[in-house]
Amino acid sequence: MTGHWKTVLLIIAAIACGWVSWSGEVLLLPLAMFFPLLWAMASSRSIASLVAAGYFLAASRGLPQGVANFYSADLWPGLLLWVVASASFVIVQAVFWTKPRGENASERKGTDAARALRYLLAMALTGLPPFGIAGWAHPLTAAGVLFPGWGWWGLSAVATGLLIMTTRLWPAAAIIHGGLWIWSAATWTEPKLPHAWRGVDLEVGQNLGRDGSLLYHRDLIATVRRTIAEHSDQHLVVLPESALGFWTPTIEHVWRDGLRGSGLTVVAGAAVLDPKGYDNVMVVISADAANILYRERMPVPGSMWQPWLRWTGQGAGARADFFGNPIVEVDGIRIAPLICYEQLILWPVLQSMLHAPEVIVAVGNGWWTENTSIVAIQKASATAWARLFDLPIVMAFNT
Repeated sequence: MTGHWKTVLLIIAAIACGWVSWSGEVLLLPLAMFFPLLWAMASSRSIASLVAAGYFLAASRGLPQGVANFYSADLWPGLLLWVVASASFVIVQAVFWTKPRGENASERKGTDAARALRYLLAMALTGLPPFGIAGWAHPLTAAGVLFPGWGWWGLSAVATGLLIMTTRLWPAAAIIHGGLWIWSAATWTEPKLPHAWRGVDLEVGQNLGRDGSLLYHRDLIATVRRTIAEHSDQHLVVLPESALGFWTPTIEHVWRDGLRGSGLTVVAGAAVLDPKGYDNVMVVISADAANILYRERMPVPGSMWQPWLRWTGQGAGARADFFGNPIVEVDGIRIAPLICYEQLILWPVLQSMLHAPEVIVAVGNGWWTENTSIVAIQKASATAWARLFDLPIVMAFNT
């Protein structure tokens, strides 16, 4: 095969790898493990960059349409953000790529070790801030499919497999992981819903949280009470991101009064506004009390998190709490909270897992993802992490 055709096939394979593995079907996530093989097979740094770009752009293909929906604009702003978001991933992969192995055995062994070490560094950098802020489509997410219930051991096993995929031993790694993949697909079970919890999905589009009227909130309270009336064993209810809109003393009073006599505790998304910006939060409400439960560690870059505005003194956009509050408690239960974008990147969930949570609570407001697979990918990613650490998960999304 000529070098030209090999390059073309590598790029096509990388696009297929990103497209299929990040289609929103959790059992397809292990296909992402072929990316380091394709990266290692590149014959030059520029080709490795094209392979990385093909994989990342295919995996995040819903972004242009999502941005267009969000801003009610044409595709051009979304296309620009799509390319910019891929830059950190592509740059890291390009910098750490190394030349193909040499001709003799000792040279090949040395090159394999160097390449594996370099990919380890690239894998870590694309999973952690600052590069990990846009670290979508991380192949480590496949650990939940290949090693359900193995926790940190499963994560380590997949990390090792990804490193081996960059060496001449990749056929053995591919066969082993292929066998594990088939076994997992044949025996797969969805994560359990935690006892006493219930997630309430909504379908109110972009109107969610934007109607601050008392009628809106009373209707939402009625929906919660009606849903739980059909499930008398559940008293902890989760509502989607932004469900309550701006969190104010008046809204707190309406909800506490509306929950009186129900015995319910509601965890719901809201926004806390001040002159310098806002926090995207989860609040916990019962008839007796209401508090801010969690402040989002990583809002969506660009549309929500806009640090450059604060740097220039304009002060706006959502704040990123980064490594704050990885674990919170509701009813004495330790939960790992994940709001929207945090389900797509690596470090928030791994930080939460370090603190041994008992339940994962994943919420999102995906009205802007219409005609894309973004919400499905979020759910698949959250499900994979729940299976890896053998944790029950409750999800609530608005579409």
